[in-house]
Amino acid sequence: MIKKILIANRGEIAMRIIRTCREMGIKTVAVYSEADRDSLHVRFADEAVCIGPAPSRDSYLKISHLIAAAEITNADAIHPGYGFLSENSKFSRICAEHGIKFIGATPEQIDKMGDKATAKATMNEAGVPCVPGSAGLLDSLEHAKKTAKEIGYPVMMKATAGGGGKGMRAVWAEADLEKAWESARQEAAAAFGNDGMYMEKLIEEPRHIEIQVVGDQSGQAAHLSERDCSIQRRNQKLLEETPSPFMTPELRKAMGDAAVKAAKYIAYEGAGTVEFLVDKHRNFYFMEMNTRIQVEHPITEEVTDYDLIREQIKIASGTKISGRNHEPHMHAIECRINAEDPYHNFRPCPGKITAFHAPGGHGVRIDTHVYAGYTIPSNYDSMIAKLICTGRNREQAIERMKRALDEFIIEGVQTTIPFHRQLMDHPDFVAGNYTTKFMESWEMK
Repeated sequence: MIKKILIANRGEIAMRIIRTCREMGIKTVAVYSEADRDSLHVRFADEAVCIGPAPSRDSYLKISHLIAAAEITNADAIHPGYGFLSENSKFSRICAEHGIKFIGATPEQIDKMGDKATAKATMNEAGVPCVPGSAGLLDSLEHAKKTAKEIGYPVMMKATAGGGGKGMRAVWAEADLEKAWESARQEAAAAFGNDGMYMEKLIEEPRHIEIQVVGDQSGQAAHLSERDCSIQRRNQKLLEETPSPFMTPELRKAMGDAAVKAAKYIAYEGAGTVEFLVDKHRNFYFMEMNTRIQVEHPITEEVTDYDLIREQIKIASGTKISGRNHEPHMHAIECRINAEDPYHNFRPCPGKITAFHAPGGHGVRIDTHVYAGYTIPSNYDSMIAKLICTGRNREQAIERMKRALDEFIIEGVQTTIPFHRQLMDHPDFVAGNYTTKFMESWEMK
């Protein structure tokens, strides 16, 4: 069994991992940049090591610093959380070379699924439904034009190394293709150091629905049902819920079977997510696989009573999963609380939190790393908390979320709490009638 885990991440996910490790009797090592010295994860870990200055490239993305921190603290495993190096095959490989267990996918699995063009080709081989598009990477603008004509407009340009909506462009006519091609490649190169592009048919009125999967070292896999992530702004998720209000028992079985097929095909190890686009006719298409824990994993935990971090650690230790699929027996909603001003185009709002009161009560969960007096650095993602509310059904979960948002007090910085409170009363959201285009017509009151 793993005895000491270095957490190669920060913020709320680092706190989340520390809590499960403590319950399992596993020692933890926090790493932090100079900007994160006062973060809660530094205080609650058994040990803490500063790995560099504020910029991510000099700290959380510095593989040599992370390996050195693990070696000087005698950590026998590294948990990468999400983001940063969590889907970096080089990091996974270097961990193995140093005798440190990477709690996540193997380098080979990350290589197969981390690159989106390769992932799509792999899923086509596995027989998982995929969005029509280019067979691989586009090698020129002329190649892009030819592919677009073959699959038909509208199309979506996507960066093969993309994430967070960067390097993505919707193109509705050939006259717009060249501009989209150039701007998407430039953005992808700046964000990921890789300007490789591929193309897919643009699915109109789509839902973004993902299936949580787990797989063990013996090649066995299972799913823990779906999460609806369709409330997005600029391809960044704002809210997630499970079960999806769009789901039917037949669709859940079909998507769950496809996700398990995908995991088994690559002999996937650990917790991962197979993401699909679902059209208005409930046809679903593979979009990508995230070979890591997701930000929104708590809602799955709440409706299945399944600790996904614990499961990751057990799988990394060689434990076999039960192989049983899990379906939700309650309803859960997660609101991402960001330090952003929703009244001014969601602009980031770093600064000092002067007052902080977290809601509580039955069916309310808060995952956060902040507190009154904490200064939110400007160097990282603006998410500062996740508010998760669970109920017997969707109606109760929404009412509980309203009450919890009303109780949630954060002063000193602007946050997205007012946005989420208005969203809970929006008739289309209440009716479950929304797609990934929902936010395009949003106006704060």
